Amino acid sequence: MIVQCPHCGKEIAVNGLGRPRLDIPLKNVYESLSRHCSVIAAANELGCSPAYIFGALKANGMKLKDVLKRCE
Repeated sequence: MIVQCPHCGKEIAVNGLGRPRLDIPLKNVYESLSRHCSVIAAANELGCSPAYIFGALKANGMKLKDVLKRCE
């Protein structure tokens, strides 16, 4: 990607902006939650935040209580 330098105005090439997306498959999130029965433990195993897990479930029309019913 080519961007304009804010200081000198020249065009410079950069490899990318920001960090890459995680893109953890829902299957992995579901299996980790089923195995650990805890959002925090699953997030630590997958290397993501608990909010990422909630977001992945929400994006696929699932709720945490539906996944954790099997843990009771």
